[in-house]
Amino acid sequence: MLENYKGISDEELIDRLRQGEHEITDFIMDKYKNLVRKKARSMYILGADGDDLIQEGMIGLFKAVRDYDAGRDANFYTFADLCISRQMYNAVQASRREKHTPLNTYISLYASAEPEGGEKGMELVNILASEVETDPEKLFIDKENVAHIESIIEKELSSFEKQVLDLYITGMSYSQIAKVLARDEKSTDNALQRLKAKLRRAVDYKKDK
Repeated sequence: MLENYKGISDEELIDRLRQGEHEITDFIMDKYKNLVRKKARSMYILGADGDDLIQEGMIGLFKAVRDYDAGRDANFYTFADLCISRQMYNAVQASRREKHTPLNTYISLYASAEPEGGEKGMELVNILASEVETDPEKLFIDKENVAHIESIIEKELSSFEKQVLDLYITGMSYSQIAKVLARDEKSTDNALQRLKAKLRRAVDYKKDK
């Protein structure tokens, strides 16, 4: 029966779902399960359990099916992508609050997490390195410096800047980050530039000592 829905646009499927074809929910959930898995692999770098992230992502996908409004939202794929990302990140933050986990338990300057599937996050060293002035390959940071940088992240970055850094490390653009955090793009980009400057200053300080 679900095979009959192939080739039909998501927007039409949602409309038919609203009219009572409830099995369409199962079809859409199955259709987008790989998107959920891909998102889970990118979020894994933030220290969350992969299976838990997938579960949260499926909850986000269900909410997208439930709440999508063709007259208000962009196309369904874009809306679902946002709902999945937001649900996962909120779950990561809630987990951290429960465990009181410090930021430095998951951030590693040269480690870009590569769980199964090969999805990689962004190396923090590439955030620290100036695209013009510094070659990341030549930037040496020893264990003492890592501790210093992580201390700066914990002490100097605002809550919003930490959130932006979290999501930037997973490979999101500032416009995607803005949507997940429900902030405007300008303030998100400004926060990204501020946190990069703070982290670069921390690296330069240690290099000059």
